[in-house]
Amino acid sequence: MRVLVIGSGAREHALVLSLRRDPAVSALYAAPGNAGIAQHAQVRPVDPSSAEAVVALATELSADLVVIGPEVPLVLGVADAVRSAGIACFGPSAAAARIEGSKAFAKDVMAAAGVRTAHSEIVDNPAELDAALDRFGPTWVVKDDGLAAGKGVVVTGDRHAARDHGAELLEQGHPVLLESFLDGPEVSLFCLVDGETVVPLLPAQDHKRVGDGDTGPNTGGMGAYTPLPWLPEQTVTAIVEDVVKPVAAEMVRRGCPFSGLLYAGLAVGAAGPAVVEFNCRFGDPETQAVLALLDSPLGELLNATATGTLAEVAPPRWRDGSAITVVIAAENYPGRPRLGDVITGATEATQDDAAVLHAGTSLRDDGALVSSGGRVLSVVGVGADLSEARAKAYDRIASIKLPGSHYRTDIGLAAVEHRIAVPTQ
Repeated sequence: MRVLVIGSGAREHALVLSLRRDPAVSALYAAPGNAGIAQHAQVRPVDPSSAEAVVALATELSADLVVIGPEVPLVLGVADAVRSAGIACFGPSAAAARIEGSKAFAKDVMAAAGVRTAHSEIVDNPAELDAALDRFGPTWVVKDDGLAAGKGVVVTGDRHAARDHGAELLEQGHPVLLESFLDGPEVSLFCLVDGETVVPLLPAQDHKRVGDGDTGPNTGGMGAYTPLPWLPEQTVTAIVEDVVKPVAAEMVRRGCPFSGLLYAGLAVGAAGPAVVEFNCRFGDPETQAVLALLDSPLGELLNATATGTLAEVAPPRWRDGSAITVVIAAENYPGRPRLGDVITGATEATQDDAAVLHAGTSLRDDGALVSSGGRVLSVVGVGADLSEARAKAYDRIASIKLPGSHYRTDIGLAAVEHRIAVPTQ
């Protein structure tokens, strides 16, 4: 099977590494890829958002399967174009990708499916913002209704900060979604979805805030770990049965069945799981940790999903232990990052259960590895338990040098120290 992975981040690097281990994958390409991905796949230039360019490249490479990593190409219909060209594609149609591309659409689907989520209102007129804010609080959740790469949300107890964010979005022409605040720890559950067939992967927890102790602004994600020692197994079953399957069935009923990876972001409170958001693709940085524990051939799972045969494939197998991802970010991220700094100590992709996955990297003309994005590297540690996985990841980070970079030192720490639990009524 000849596979083309579309994207250039650490998520795509993780997909490439996992696909390399699948004996059924005979040729592996990535576009546009990055400096790290180039060590493991043939990289080709492409505009991921151009359906014409992606189809032309997949045709040129005689790809049997195209795997689309980022959300923007999916929302723009690149998967539709690939399938129309007669090539199997892992990733939902543009109609189904609205589950991420429009939070208002996602809310409507959840309401029809009877899925618990936060109360919400859409504000598209600045004159209505103050009155709408008065109906929420004392913790305000203010979101961009469209795609925002994880950074379009403000969660705050400061009404002025909530208003400023909402007003800024409206000035940019973006509708604002106001939500009630959901209590309880957050869980990311990835599910392979083929129509009404739903196959869950391991649950993970993302760390969105830039600073230790969940301080500072939201980012695209500063780290994640899996599995979750504090999450009862029956809760995962409940999420699949009460959240993901009803949503998948509702999408089929609407004539836009989902095919690909449906990411449910949830808050697990005393009343049970409630949806914070849906994404239409593998999440970053959770993918890096989840795939590190996958023991099944990834290509088989993705191809079965893409070809409508997921129900015929054995459930995923997982290696024992825990995995953790720690993101190394460029100076000033999540603001405008400083770019072009030389990175040392990150040339080896894997070493003693500690992998260095590239996200915002490129090679300079003189061969030096330099930063080219906000989230530069993901360091993944795997161990017998979460404590050992953390130690391996942070030991590996100590050997990496990037001027001005920063990372969180507490990824997964609350779970190790038993400071996180599902609230009880």
